[in-house]
Amino acid sequence: MSDSVVRVLVVDDDDLMRAGLRAVLSSDSTISVVGEAADGREAVTFGQELMPDVVLMDVRMPHEDGIAATRTLSATVPATRVLILTTFEDDDYVFGALNAGASGFLLKRTRPEQLIEAIHTVAAGESLLSPAITRTVIDRMAVAAPPDPAMAQRLRELTARERDVLERVARGLSNTEIASDLFVEESTVKTHVKRILAKMNLRDRVQAVIVAYETGLVRPGTSGSGW
Repeated sequence: MSDSVVRVLVVDDDDLMRAGLRAVLSSDSTISVVGEAADGREAVTFGQELMPDVVLMDVRMPHEDGIAATRTLSATVPATRVLILTTFEDDDYVFGALNAGASGFLLKRTRPEQLIEAIHTVAAGESLLSPAITRTVIDRMAVAAPPDPAMAQRLRELTARERDVLERVARGLSNTEIASDLFVEESTVKTHVKRILAKMNLRDRVQAVIVAYETGLVRPGTSGSGW
C-alpha cells in the first residue's frame, strides 16, 4: 500500500451507488478509486488485475455474489482487504462474508466521513468490528458453525493473558478499551493481539472474534463494553 494514497476498487451492481461512492471517495485526497465492478465476477477479475489495497464489496449481485467474490480474492490476492457494504436488514447471509475473508463490513447508510475512516482502518491491516453492527452477525455465525477441534487446541495454547485479550476483542472492545480494562499499555495489547493471530494462524481480528465464539471462549449474547 502507498504511504499516502489508498487504492480502492468499488463493487456494486447499482450504477448510482457506484457513482455515489466514487464521488465520496474522490473527495478525499488520500484515496484513489482505481476501478469499478458491477458484479462478483468483475470484482474478482479487476481485483486480480489491479490489486487494490481495499475492495468495497456489495453482497447481493448477479453472476457471483459478494461472498463468493470475497472468498476468491482472499485466496488469490491476500494483500487486498475486503470491506463489505450491506443493507444488513435484508442481507441475512452477510455473516458468511466474514468467514470468506472479509475484514469487516459497513451499512450503506454510513456517513461519508465514517466510510473514509473505515477504508483507512482496513487498509492499515486492522479489522472493522463495530459492535452495534456485528453482534447479531457473530452470534449467528457462532450458532451455525460446527466446532473445530484443531482451533480449540490452539486456544488452549494461549497464555491466560492472551485469552483475556481475545475474550475482550470478541466482545467488541478496542485496543484502547482493552488496555484500560486490563491496566496495561495499548502497545502491550497490540503485541498480545499479534501473538494471538500468529499462534492461532488467523488472518485478522474478525477471524479471531469468530474463533472465540466457535470455541466457546465467549458465548452468544454475552455482554461487553459497547455492546
